[in-house]
Amino acid sequence: MNIGYARVSTTEQNLDRQLLALEEAGCEVIYQEKMSGTKKDRPELSKMLDSLQAGDTVIVKELTRVSRSTADMLDLVQQIADKGAYIKSLNESWLDTSTPAGELMLTIFAGMAQFERKLMLQRCQEGRAVAIAKGVQMGRPKKLDKQMEFALQLYKNGEMSIRRICEVTGVSKATLCRRIAELKEMKTIA
Repeated sequence: MNIGYARVSTTEQNLDRQLLALEEAGCEVIYQEKMSGTKKDRPELSKMLDSLQAGDTVIVKELTRVSRSTADMLDLVQQIADKGAYIKSLNESWLDTSTPAGELMLTIFAGMAQFERKLMLQRCQEGRAVAIAKGVQMGRPKKLDKQMEFALQLYKNGEMSIRRICEVTGVSKATLCRRIAELKEMKTIA
């Protein structure tokens, strides 16, 4: 079965152009929604994916109607393939997973997406190494060193509850308890 999917980003936009193209392409059922493509939780897209049967073909007017990024597109195509179905774009003729050429193109795009991601991670690691070499402190800043010292001193004195120590010093209970546990493990505090 040919199943269409049409989407526009706002309620003011019109689906007519997409619906006409999908009808002309022979779609027997067309799921449509007016919602941003950046949202992962799109009810009509989910319904369409749930309804897919092996051998069905999802048809879209253009790729941007179903995904806004390469990663999202590849994830969606995988969900469709897992159902034994195919996807085809009317505007991007290379996207037709029912053909060997379409599968090849998708494989190439998946490889490019993976390559881009690895390059981005490599650049981030290099930038981080340079920053560390320049003395930049990485990670969250240490919270309230002097306040923590005061809180630990109050804890060692044993005159206040942890809750009261946190109220007095402004150190969160979770942070104080974590630090106490670390010091107990190192056997520097009882």
